Amino acid sequence: MKKELLVPKVENVAIALTQNSLADGEKEYSIYLLNLRDDIMEGIIITCTGFGENPSTGEKIKTSTIRHSMEILLPNEAAKIEPILPELFAISNEYWVSFWVNDVLYDKQFVFPAHSIQEESMKMIEIIGLKGILIR
Repeated sequence: MKKELLVPKVENVAIALTQNSLADGEKEYSIYLLNLRDDIMEGIIITCTGFGENPSTGEKIKTSTIRHSMEILLPNEAAKIEPILPELFAISNEYWVSFWVNDVLYDKQFVFPAHSIQEESMKMIEIIGLKGILIR
């Protein structure tokens, strides 16, 4: 008889898209991983992919898959993963986060749906000190 694989629920981990105003008036956008847990996240792997369709042609679009890794992320800490261009806000942006806590592997998908990244939706994210959008 097959035994089902138990997949632990990921809680208190988030991905944030932040906006930072530069001295020249331009805006810079970045993606952060937030550990809102009480324990240390270890062996972290993050994959990032954008996908959607061109509104003019209807042609399917998919960006390259980019992989990032971090050895640890301490409790109540945030780490910058990558910058993101505003041109990518028109497509969905997916972040798969895998990490270990106490010899247990956790895995979760976070998605910013196409056109969901709007300045009026941004709120202050205290742990980072910037305005942005938080996905848990």
